[in-house]
Amino acid sequence: VNGMTLSKLRPYGATFLMFYDYMKNTLRLAALMEQPSLFIYTHDSIGLGEDGPTHQPIEHLMAIRATPRLIDMRPGDANEVSEAWRVAMNLKHEPVALILSRQAMPTLDRTKYASAAGVAKGAYVVGDSQGEPEVILIGTGSELQFAVGAHEQLTKEGIKSRVVSMPSMKLFERQSKEYRESVLPPKIKARVVIEAGTNLGWSEYVGESGEIIARTGFGASAPLKDLYTQFGFTVENVVAKAKKVLGKQG
Repeated sequence: VNGMTLSKLRPYGATFLMFYDYMKNTLRLAALMEQPSLFIYTHDSIGLGEDGPTHQPIEHLMAIRATPRLIDMRPGDANEVSEAWRVAMNLKHEPVALILSRQAMPTLDRTKYASAAGVAKGAYVVGDSQGEPEVILIGTGSELQFAVGAHEQLTKEGIKSRVVSMPSMKLFERQSKEYRESVLPPKIKARVVIEAGTNLGWSEYVGESGEIIARTGFGASAPLKDLYTQFGFTVENVVAKAKKVLGKQG
């Protein structure tokens, strides 16, 4: 892929995210050479189910985000995939890791929720409350659906919440302070993040009083729904964590 990119083509390579381990030097060299190589990764979480922990990436998302100049993209539905591709095609000097799931995912109704064009800024407000939100729910990739589902449940219960999709930490950090604070207002301390990978790095966005629904250990071999329930990736758990962080603040 890097060789073809140096020849002014726009190729891509695709494999399971777990096999990023074999490709780290390749992606690092693409970043060093400022080449817009495109690496597509699927099977991005414990959602692999019966394949078990040997095939379920945990630390890989943050390893990609930690690599200078390598753009992370973990879209949360089909519309975000389309916008992520648009972003990748417009980059001239940076490689992209486009990180996709194995399991089926719902496509958000964009007449009800915000346009996916916000993907270009790394993070954006997908759904919001009437008036200032009390709690912010941050989701990425296949876990965005749980943030949205929790938002809908909290709204029914009279709790004001905001859903933020953050497909790219790298792109979000490049935005102006004004934009970043418009998405994640500093005064709103009650925050919950949901991502089926390591919790490392998320404290920066949720602070000391926030909650992180992530994996601090490896996955397991079981059906997808059993794993997500076991490890807390459910609407019910997101709602519970949201209420917990609100309780911390009285």
